[in-house]
Amino acid sequence: MEVALKRPAAFVAKAAATLNPSSTVLAVAALAQSPRRPFSFSSLTRPPPNYPGHVPLSRIEKAALAIGSGLMSLRDPRRGDLIAAFAEATATPYFIYRLRDAMLASPTGRRILRDRPRITSTSLNLPYLRSLPENTVGRTYISWLDREGVSPDTRSQVRYVDDEECAYVMQRYRECHDFYHALTGLPVVREGEVALKAFEFANTLLPMTGLSVFAAGTMKKSERARFWDTYLPWAVRNGLRSKEVINIYWEEELERDVEDLRRELGIETPPDLREIRKKEREERRRRKETADKAAA
Repeated sequence: MEVALKRPAAFVAKAAATLNPSSTVLAVAALAQSPRRPFSFSSLTRPPPNYPGHVPLSRIEKAALAIGSGLMSLRDPRRGDLIAAFAEATATPYFIYRLRDAMLASPTGRRILRDRPRITSTSLNLPYLRSLPENTVGRTYISWLDREGVSPDTRSQVRYVDDEECAYVMQRYRECHDFYHALTGLPVVREGEVALKAFEFANTLLPMTGLSVFAAGTMKKSERARFWDTYLPWAVRNGLRSKEVINIYWEEELERDVEDLRRELGIETPPDLREIRKKEREERRRRKETADKAAA
């Protein structure tokens, strides 16, 4: 391992990828921990981290991380670790600063940047959210979490964004993702995830969200047709006209009527994807039973 860590990043990433597809990301992560970087930085030592958990990467390393994680996340959009790495590697030098500036331009966004709240099961007090009226933002959010079997504690820590404030912006975007799910009603199935990523791209311009739309090519034919005909037009229309969702102080909106918040933001809910898929399964089951009876 010591020998491998001293070789150029592209060579190590290529060799790792031949062994295991996801090893490209692991190889870059391992290289990032190497104390001596003669091929990456002007000095012989890696620059010190800018915040706890930060891993400084050279441009070559970021490119390797972006390519490896991007290809693998297209193959499996449910790999949150790969999507997180890809998002961080492609957010600079422009896009994460644009999102940070959008927060600085908003009074609410500036308060979020000053307070730096985190979204976890502890900070949100999930039992309290379950006690709220059904029409509230908090109850809508917790109901979505319970229905989808999702926890707010599973979001990866930002590591590869160099600017400390921008790292928080990326962390905030990442932790707010489930609120976007709840607000739109989109489930965590592949169709729902890709549709929400298209919405986020139209609203945030983060490259990862836009490139994730190509994962539509991995869907079944019927799902792909539904995405192009219904959910992509919905995502683009609502993402462009909605206010910057990064500036929602969710912790202060939990007791608010969810329909009121949707109207203020300019977001309409798409057709219920869970219900559509349920009806399709029932129809396939009926057809199979009919065919089995005819064959008997």
